[in-house]
Amino acid sequence: MVSATMNGVALQAAGIIGTWNTDVGAGLSRLDQGAATLLAGNAKLAEQPISLEVAMACIHPEDRDWVFARIRHARATGGSIATEFRILAGSGEVRWILSRGYLERDAAGVMRGYGIYIDTTATHPAASASPATASDDDDPIHQAAEYGLRAHAAIRRSGDPYLNVLANALLVGIGYALARKSRS
Repeated sequence: MVSATMNGVALQAAGIIGTWNTDVGAGLSRLDQGAATLLAGNAKLAEQPISLEVAMACIHPEDRDWVFARIRHARATGGSIATEFRILAGSGEVRWILSRGYLERDAAGVMRGYGIYIDTTATHPAASASPATASDDDDPIHQAAEYGLRAHAAIRRSGDPYLNVLANALLVGIGYALARKSRS
């Protein structure tokens, strides 16, 4: 079996910097340590319920309005979301982040979402270039990401650690494919 440490290294190697989940009704999100460090700018916020504004504190000022509009739309309608945007890292460096996730109503009717953040900076020739706002919903790799995220969430709820490792490995593979695709 793959250890949690090895799994974390594999995720980082694929450019996956962290995960997010949100309770839309409560207006609160939780980031893992990688996402809290890079997106919120504070690793101590990991696994803490925080507002969207806090969770996305490091988003580039030029991307903030349109990214928040897309997130608000996804929170209202549910379904998949794929958004690539810039952040200002603690060092002042501009980094590109792909957020890929899925929002759906739970058994109680509460809209909940979950997803991953992938660092795509290496695929952009100029960090200051404008972000690509269109997503290709017909692309098989993007569809695989959507279904993989759904499967990962279901497996996580099952509590089966072996299947969780496999689901994480699937997301790593999809992350590699998305990164390769964005370079071509």
